[in-house]
Amino acid sequence: YQLANRLIDSVEAMVGRAPEKMMLVKSSNDAAVAHQQGLMGLAMGMENGSPIDGRLENLAFFKDRGISYITLTHGLSNHLSDSSYDEERKWSGLSPFGKEVVVEMNRLGIMIDISHVSEEAFYQVLELSKVPVIASHSSARYFTPGFERNMSDEMIKALAAKGGVMQINFGSSFLTEEANAWYKTMGKARKTYLAENGFDEDGKEAKAFRENWREKYPFPFATMDQVVAHFTHVIGLVGVQHVGIGSDFEGVGNSLPDGMKDVSAYPNLIEEFLRLEYSLQDIEAIMGGNLMRVWREAEAYAASASSG
Repeated sequence: YQLANRLIDSVEAMVGRAPEKMMLVKSSNDAAVAHQQGLMGLAMGMENGSPIDGRLENLAFFKDRGISYITLTHGLSNHLSDSSYDEERKWSGLSPFGKEVVVEMNRLGIMIDISHVSEEAFYQVLELSKVPVIASHSSARYFTPGFERNMSDEMIKALAAKGGVMQINFGSSFLTEEANAWYKTMGKARKTYLAENGFDEDGKEAKAFRENWREKYPFPFATMDQVVAHFTHVIGLVGVQHVGIGSDFEGVGNSLPDGMKDVSAYPNLIEEFLRLEYSLQDIEAIMGGNLMRVWREAEAYAASASSG
């Protein structure tokens, strides 16, 4: 809770130091205003609902502070939901409190993000939510069989049927089976090495092992074609109105694809969409329009709920 507030403080401070360049974005309307004024709009999400800290009233508090979406959990299961990365599945999906949180997020107009949650939790969210939800940074499991962190075709169809948006993660291990396998093999070898030598998983030895492994076994970076393949797969399943950009630039480390290493490479992606003869309207939808639609729907439901 305290860390979340400090991070929000830091974003507010950035805007305060450069109001001629930046604007704090707390709503979909704020985002439109920032765009119209040529400002860098800083919208905030909470990737991991742990700061809610078991208190439903904290949702309204963080909404007031500018949090527009919450990823229910992260790498480990928490008090809201099981995580796709965690072998321990205490809740068999959402916790009882997590189910209350989904309802309250709807009431307040906070978007629900199902990236990171277990498959059971995903379907429980869809059943409970009255508005579309987002997968803020997930890719298609079709290309990475067995990787639960990505979304199966059935999940993608269910998300779309609810009106939601799947935003593609650009990490190579999310995009190709080869890169995913590299991480699994390296991770098992590192775990064995650390255990045998009594080293800590967060220590310098763990970092050195990973660097040495990468030198010995070069990482198989994904290509732009493989990035685009995830977009076209989702579009082929459910249509262009249900896909967006998730990137995860700051989250996937040194695994970003060739041609898509940072935000300056977005023109490369747009060039590929143009080559595939997508309309400008479709490209605008992919690059942000679809997310804006879900955001507005979440806000509209909250407004009607409060007036009703």
